[in-house]
Amino acid sequence: MGSGDALSRLRDICLALPEAVEKPFGGHTAPSFRIRDKLFTMTSEDGTTMMLKAGPGVQEALVAEAPERFFVPAYVGSKGWVGARLDVEQDWDEIAELVEDSYRLIAPKRLSARIRPRSGEPG
Repeated sequence: MGSGDALSRLRDICLALPEAVEKPFGGHTAPSFRIRDKLFTMTSEDGTTMMLKAGPGVQEALVAEAPERFFVPAYVGSKGWVGARLDVEQDWDEIAELVEDSYRLIAPKRLSARIRPRSGEPG
């Protein structure tokens, strides 16, 4: 999958979340996604990677399990964010789940509650 296809797919996942908006980060032109002006997903300028907030232990587990797909990003990795490579084969259901989890960690509870549970999740 080309980086444009991956970014398009990522954009669809992010913008489907309540009140999510796309807005570049700082002086960059790369897409980033926010809820009430707080970042929950960022992409690299070249579109080959993305970064998102993860709960305790998630970053370590993903990087240990699939280092070809996940990494500890510079600057935000120390704060628990995890990086995902978009220029390799990814499990897009897993990426959607990670994006939703990042959103839930950032968004107000009222907005988080509006996300429909994924198949197999308690409703």
